[in-house]
Amino acid sequence: MQTKAAPAPALGAQYTDHMFVCDYADGRWKDGSIVPFGPFSLMPTSLVFHYGQAIFEGMKAFRTEDDRVHIFRPDKHYERLTRTAARLCMPVIPRELFHEGMRRLMEQDQEWVPGQPGSALYIRPFQIATDTRLAVRVSDSYKFAIVCSPSGAYFSGPVRVKVEREYARAVRGGTGYAKCGGNYGGALYPTEKAKAEGYDQVLWTDGLTHSQVEESGMMNVFFVFGDGLVTPPLGDTVLDGITRDSLLTLAAAMGIRVEERAISVPELEAGLESGAVREAFGAGTAAVVSPIGVIGIDGRDYELPVVGGDGYSIADRLKAELDDIRYGRRPDIHGWNRFVHA
Repeated sequence: MQTKAAPAPALGAQYTDHMFVCDYADGRWKDGSIVPFGPFSLMPTSLVFHYGQAIFEGMKAFRTEDDRVHIFRPDKHYERLTRTAARLCMPVIPRELFHEGMRRLMEQDQEWVPGQPGSALYIRPFQIATDTRLAVRVSDSYKFAIVCSPSGAYFSGPVRVKVEREYARAVRGGTGYAKCGGNYGGALYPTEKAKAEGYDQVLWTDGLTHSQVEESGMMNVFFVFGDGLVTPPLGDTVLDGITRDSLLTLAAAMGIRVEERAISVPELEAGLESGAVREAFGAGTAAVVSPIGVIGIDGRDYELPVVGGDGYSIADRLKAELDDIRYGRRPDIHGWNRFVHA
């Protein structure tokens, strides 16, 4: 069991003692239950294995400095889950069942929430199709579950990313804005190719022209042009990241000039060459705020002059502000922390 003083393991190296499970059949969701963490029993013909109806969320619970446990922005995560479910023709788990199941699970396993700075309990709600007829069709039965894993920092240092100019993650009209398994499965091959070239992640471009920056493999991306913060706009090819949304809110409150607009690869490259791009960083639930140290474009690597860690960069300032809220060091004026009361 994780304790407040114990170092947090890598994400996915350990799981808590329990999980929440709930089934959908006959047109309705059944009562959910907390059960010991363990395997599911599924038929080999379950539709999830064949036609891809599999969706999920990535969330976190934090332990504040006064030893209270909260879940960060669960309502925002639920809203995104409902959009994903609709896109995959899956029934939406009721809001009350989602929140109550997570609250009960956190009460049961709250000692697993690590207490040291930079750590959290990663929460993975997911839903899969369980019908057993091998036909390309919408399933009539589903399983929803929540599992948890204590974790520390995902990246140990600045990230090296490669601007992807051949393969596509998403196209307009597709599922790029949804958190479904197929998006990630299709991204593995180009990501592995990038890793073989010495990069950590792919920086995706639009699927039609490969000329517009969209997002990284597991993060939304931000660039500092001069003294302003710029990030690609949302759309049906970019995930509506909860960390992204949080940072934009904090940046505006801190008086940082923010633009949500298209960023072309030529503009990015010119900014890197001239020094107009002062910082770049990724933002996501697992990655939190991860400075980007190198951007590879068409075979040339550009090193960023500021990669975070100095306490003065915009990335560091935003991360510190976010951490202060999540670890209880300053008031949560946005109402983002939902505390668990055992």
